[in-house]
Amino acid sequence: MDDVEMRDLRYFVAVAEELHFGRAAEVLRIAQPALSKAIQRLERRLGVELFTRTSRSVALTSAGAALLEHGRHALNAIAVAVQAARRAGEATSIQLAMKPGGDAGLLSTLLQEYANHPGARQVDIMFHPGVERAALVRDGRADAALLYSPFESTDGLMTATLHVEDRVAVLPVGHRLADSMNISLDELDNDTFPRWFGRDDDGTGGPAISDVAELFPLVRLGRVVAVLPRSLAGLAGEGTVSVPVSDASPSAIVIGCRADDDRGPMRALMTAARSVSSD
Repeated sequence: MDDVEMRDLRYFVAVAEELHFGRAAEVLRIAQPALSKAIQRLERRLGVELFTRTSRSVALTSAGAALLEHGRHALNAIAVAVQAARRAGEATSIQLAMKPGGDAGLLSTLLQEYANHPGARQVDIMFHPGVERAALVRDGRADAALLYSPFESTDGLMTATLHVEDRVAVLPVGHRLADSMNISLDELDNDTFPRWFGRDDDGTGGPAISDVAELFPLVRLGRVVAVLPRSLAGLAGEGTVSVPVSDASPSAIVIGCRADDDRGPMRALMTAARSVSSD
């Protein structure tokens, strides 16, 4: 059996998603007869029927459904690889993903220090409020990211710690503990905490959120409380109070890049990060 060409796989995915040869041909901007021949050629190479066709409909066979699932992953992987190769080859800038406000005020110092290194590149900031910044680095959509450790996984990444800070409880004004000098985690056992998308469900039963921008209005309404790194809690604004939590483990802001990324600009960025660490 001959290898499957990426072009034919792309043609197949288009037909499988549209379930209509005419519409798929329009999406691909090719003639419908050429598309039909490409699909027939692919079926011969694989030795299976991918579609059942009638005069009125097109449907996937079980073999077609399996190829669609894995074909999408293959095309996505190729796209990511091409994007990463182009970025590495061009080396005109590097992409740094971060949560808005998630630098504890250290970003400008880091960028100034990095600019002093030979071979430094322009740093483009990608603001990403969710919990997938490490994934952006792992799959090549970003070169580096600012992450909160240990709450965001740094598996497969090389990291440098920028800042270590304590964590505080973010409470609504009028909460029974709002006037406390400090509290323990046990004192919050009966409170409702949010559930964070992309993380294991902690069983709190609270509303699901993806970022602190969604969290703080819920705190002000008294629906949830949260324990956050002090720098993030500072963004909560009016209607909330922050109380130190004596037994909460500290949080670290780290910069991470792929462990196998040995490009000069990235080595310089990590060296700059280590030199500006506040701890």
